[in-house]
Amino acid sequence: MIFVMLGTQNNPFQRLLEEIDRLISKNVITEEVVVQAGYTEYQPKNEKMKIMDFMPREELDTFEQKANFIITHGGVGSIITSLEKGKKVIAVPRLHQYGEHVNNHQTEIVEKFNKGGNIIGLQSVEELEEAVKKVQDFEPKPYIENNHKMLELIENFIDNVK
Repeated sequence: MIFVMLGTQNNPFQRLLEEIDRLISKNVITEEVVVQAGYTEYQPKNEKMKIMDFMPREELDTFEQKANFIITHGGVGSIITSLEKGKKVIAVPRLHQYGEHVNNHQTEIVEKFNKGGNIIGLQSVEELEEAVKKVQDFEPKPYIENNHKMLELIENFIDNVK
């Protein structure tokens, strides 16, 4: 089973679901796909794709655990929770020009995790087919939390406010 996480913010991501549906029709994706769609409204063309708007955290955790891999938007929370569960992650950023977010910050998030070898990070949904084909052989580097940098930023901010 593939689990797709689109988060809980009021931002649609229909392009990603359309591409997943297309890949099911093409038999690139052959297993069941469960989608936590959030505010993305989409009617799948394929029976293999099951869409739920929202779900309790426990149910979300269960689907994450059962999934062979995760496809998600470029949200830090969705990426990190999947990595902490030891999952292979394909992440696609929501883009401002499609009305999917207020800016393109998710491209930077996805790029950072991709460069770190933690995920398969894409910059467009058109890259998803190739990513799905290579995810089984992908060996992600373990995610190591880096709170030190965040603490340094906060300390610098506080020092500058004084």
